[in-house]
Amino acid sequence: CERCQCHSDDKRTAILYTLLSQNLSHSQGGHSPAHQRCLCHQRRTVCLRTPQVTCQAASNVLVKTVSFMKNLPSFHLLPREDQLLLLDSCWVPLFLLGLVQEMVTFEVMETPAPSMLKKILLDGQSQRQEPERTQPTLAAVQRLQCCLNTFWSLDLSPKEHAYLKGAILFNPDVPGLRASLYIESLQREAQRALQEVLQPLHPEDPGRFARILLVASTLKSIPPALITDLFFRPIIGNADIVELMVEML
Repeated sequence: CERCQCHSDDKRTAILYTLLSQNLSHSQGGHSPAHQRCLCHQRRTVCLRTPQVTCQAASNVLVKTVSFMKNLPSFHLLPREDQLLLLDSCWVPLFLLGLVQEMVTFEVMETPAPSMLKKILLDGQSQRQEPERTQPTLAAVQRLQCCLNTFWSLDLSPKEHAYLKGAILFNPDVPGLRASLYIESLQREAQRALQEVLQPLHPEDPGRFARILLVASTLKSIPPALITDLFFRPIIGNADIVELMVEML
């Protein structure tokens, strides 16, 4: 914002800002310029730097995530409705755990932003075109990467990963479950197994179990839309990612 065009003395750059401001004022119901936000203060949007590589790795992780559910006999004993509810509620943290386990790293770059000028030049034509896809923000991606880095610092073993996935999948607090009591017992069983495997692996760290569950809770705060837009939208387009996973299931 040090070179903000909104208050620049350079009249050549001010012309573009005037066009953009006029367009914004129409879309915002004719608010006065004093109440309009400076364009350079808007949140930056980002995309994957190497989408071909990262999207392929993410797709492989998603397939393994669904396979994990399919291969759990206790999951198949649940009513079909409960399976779908758990899938819809828990696929994001399970997928993120898969990224951690597979050591999938990624970089992002700022997306080109000619869309506002394009709308001005095309005027009303854009209304007859397909709606623009949403782009992840830099702040949201940085938060995601922070969560992943925290998990990598825990250096979970394969058994820790497996039992933690079970504890996340069998969430009795998902609204609408028919077998919530049975699911709660499965969660307790997975948590107990995680505790038991921690004792011989980390006898010097009695607080590791609570720390793992605490860090795992941060994964649930990552919105599904961010994961879909970042990793899968370039592949599946406007398709529903959950519907695709239901078919895989």
